[in-house]
Amino acid sequence: MAVKQPARPFPFHPVGSSWLNQVEIWFGILTRQSIRRGTFSSVNVLIKQIRDYINSWNENPKPFTWTATAGEVLTKVRLVQTNMKKLVRNNSK
Repeated sequence: MAVKQPARPFPFHPVGSSWLNQVEIWFGILTRQSIRRGTFSSVNVLIKQIRDYINSWNENPKPFTWTATAGEVLTKVRLVQTNMKKLVRNNSK
């Protein structure tokens, strides 16, 4: 049985962010709200739980809202760049 697609597409995602970030966020929500701390007697019961959650999600979809400002994103990018340069320098010695 195919998994039902989200009811509406993501209308926007910031330049420089990966669409995978939003997929990862969605799986985090699925995990926190439906799977974590659950007790499943079989894989089929787990699959049913996930499908039920997806169906419920699709009945009342809400788009993700990007809350980081451009400045916050750029600050993190600069930090990662700095750390990567340090890592490369340390590994090239």
